[in-house]
Amino acid sequence: MGIVLALASAIVWGSGDFAGGRAARRADVFQVLALSAVSGIALLVVCAGLWREALPARQSVAWAAAAGVAGAVGIAALYRGLALGSAATVAPTAAVITAVFPVIVGAMTGGLPSVWQGAGFLVAMAGIWLVAGSGSGAEQSGSALRLAVVAGLGFGGFLVLVARVQADTVFLPLAVARSVTFITALAILRARGVVLPAPGAHPVALLAGALDTGGNVLFLLARQHTRVDIASVLSSFYPVATVALARLLLGEPVTRTQWIGAAACLIAVGLISL
Repeated sequence: MGIVLALASAIVWGSGDFAGGRAARRADVFQVLALSAVSGIALLVVCAGLWREALPARQSVAWAAAAGVAGAVGIAALYRGLALGSAATVAPTAAVITAVFPVIVGAMTGGLPSVWQGAGFLVAMAGIWLVAGSGSGAEQSGSALRLAVVAGLGFGGFLVLVARVQADTVFLPLAVARSVTFITALAILRARGVVLPAPGAHPVALLAGALDTGGNVLFLLARQHTRVDIASVLSSFYPVATVALARLLLGEPVTRTQWIGAAACLIAVGLISL
């Protein structure tokens, strides 16, 4: 069940990234980030009410808030790296580090995974790199590489920190994390003198927020059934969903390298499941 939920989170997260990328073509990336946080918060509060979720402990709120900061840093670094035109460097590097960081933390706190799972982690990271790489031959500048590392650590930190919240709460801790992300995006917009548009002005950004939030929920449910490092690696397959949607909806070509990467991800799932 944990593996299924983690893979589901990757699909939903990848769909959210696709929607967010489309929205960022029509609005400032931090406007998209803020609006996506708004829709995410609204969805989480409604779900918390429907499921009558109890208020989380203060420690869980603190972990969730820290996760929100890490996620905001990751997104800011990723968008900045993409703005430099270094997608071929930033996207695969950030995706792999997102997967590697929780594995290292998991080994230090929960012990080493099995031999088959370790092999699956290595195959998964190679597959993520191949799928996320654009193959455009963009120059790998030092600035782009540093931003990719920061983005990966931010996203990986989010996965590790949000997994520390108490197991019987899901929606309200995530609402705290999304609120911190919203405040961070709003502060950046104000510092740049950019206004926050009305939510209805960019519905695709709201959709991106709902999908990203859904991915977060699925990840938290996955970590209740399996190790955090396993859930993190499988959730990091999100570039596969993004590439697939770009192919299906926009007709963007999929390179042979990306097909090989997708196959490697499938093999990794089998190894991790052993």
